[in-house]
Amino acid sequence: MSAPSQTPPRSQARSAARLAAVQALYQMQMEGTALPWLLDEFHQHRLGRVIDDEDHGEATYAEAEVDFFNDIVRGVDARRDEIDEILSARLAAGWTLARLDKTMTQILRAGAYELIARKDVPPAAAISEYVDVAKAFFDDREAKFVNGVLDAVAKQTRV
Repeated sequence: MSAPSQTPPRSQARSAARLAAVQALYQMQMEGTALPWLLDEFHQHRLGRVIDDEDHGEATYAEAEVDFFNDIVRGVDARRDEIDEILSARLAAGWTLARLDKTMTQILRAGAYELIARKDVPPAAAISEYVDVAKAFFDDREAKFVNGVLDAVAKQTRV
């Protein structure tokens, strides 16, 4: 008799999906990968795999919620202009999305998308998750920046 399969908690599966979505959006921006090819690549070669990362140890996408990942990537791609307009209005005077680190831009876009389109996700949960994603790439200062921008987006979009 085989052992029962372990299904990760939904929150863990969504956390993995968010991280993978930010990485997919980054790849899309940097390489210009078309959406269908990008999704196929992540489905075939990343989601469901364990990846060794010398900076962060072993990262796993095995538990990523694939439909949630797809929704974030497709949603950001489809609503990029709307999202960028909302984010740009939340940046300090003289700052533009183009001035931000490319990874930071994708974190903000994914977080803003969730706040705009995923009413099933509580704003505090989405903000906290993207602050955690930011901490995987940046220091606390940048994570606080993500918190501030996404909090402002939530106040505008979740009235």
